Amino acid sequence: MNRCKEPAMPHDLFGTPVIAAPMAGGTSTPAFVGAVHRAGGLGFLAAGYKSVAAMQAEVRTTRESGARFGMNVFVPDPAQLTPSAAVVAELEEYRRELRTDALRYGVELPPLRLDDDDEWQAKIDALLADPVELVSFAFGLPGPDVVRALQRAGSAVLATVTTAAEARQAAGQGVDALVVQHASAGGHSSAFLPASAPPARPAGSPLLGSSQGGSLHDSSRPGGTTAELLAEVRSAVGLPLVAAGGVMEAAGLDAVLRAGAVAAQLGTAFLRTDESGARQLHKDALADPHFTRNRLTRAFTGRAARALENEFIRDHPGAPEAYPAVHHLTAPLRAAAAAAGDAERVNLWAGTGWQQAQAGPVAGVLARLLG
Repeated sequence: MNRCKEPAMPHDLFGTPVIAAPMAGGTSTPAFVGAVHRAGGLGFLAAGYKSVAAMQAEVRTTRESGARFGMNVFVPDPAQLTPSAAVVAELEEYRRELRTDALRYGVELPPLRLDDDDEWQAKIDALLADPVELVSFAFGLPGPDVVRALQRAGSAVLATVTTAAEARQAAGQGVDALVVQHASAGGHSSAFLPASAPPARPAGSPLLGSSQGGSLHDSSRPGGTTAELLAEVRSAVGLPLVAAGGVMEAAGLDAVLRAGAVAAQLGTAFLRTDESGARQLHKDALADPHFTRNRLTRAFTGRAARALENEFIRDHPGAPEAYPAVHHLTAPLRAAAAAAGDAERVNLWAGTGWQQAQAGPVAGVLARLLG
């Protein structure tokens, strides 16, 4: 094992043990990130799904508020941008399967879109031209040239990993710290090595989270808990580690800090807050006793993501592994369902501890975590 050095003391890089996760799709707004900062945490904006201009505007707005913040960027997968004929055939079949959903809402399904790299290079260029303090990456590694360029521009660089093997690859690119994402985390898995990718299980198979779920004790991979996964990664690399997945309260935060994390990254714990940009439909679903199970699915985007189990997930257990093509394919369906207030047909991202998420101000969440 490679123990390069001991991890940094808590808060050296971040100034706080609590980081608000970058939540794409409108949740992590400048107002939300500013509220997190004022309450003693550190927030990340999310570049995913935004234009470069929109990303730059959010940077300016957040900077003007005086908040410390970071920016998260999705790393495109070249294999997904040039899918095989077999994957294209699976996508066409899934498009046919979704016609019933389209008829339900009277919307048209778009043609397959296979070339979306989320304006990768333009976003990197913008972050080099106008650097932010922290840049994190999800869904893959940016490459050592990008890492070095951002560092020269003055940004600290974080990579999101889900296994010790991914951590070693990320460390080899020279990043400053790692976000260690456990399978209990809500939203998309950031796994990028084939052996690391969690299964998006068909309906009827064992589920990974339920109304009985415990915040740090549900996993789909060896390691069992977030703390145990941290220990595995810590034995492999000597970088500062941020724990992501299952932390909802002070005891969970203490557990991951004791396991060697310098901070914890929380998303689900903040979803219901007043300042969160999540749709009210999403916030309400998190408190609705109708939703009792939580699982990984590819049905909405083509990439494994943890959400409250609803009808759409149960109806589409065999969605192809093809991100972001499936994301674009289901976009009009999700938009129509949201407009209709139909929580059974939208993506309700949530980690296994979703039932502990509380409404109220961001400051209340931080006070409970830090108090």
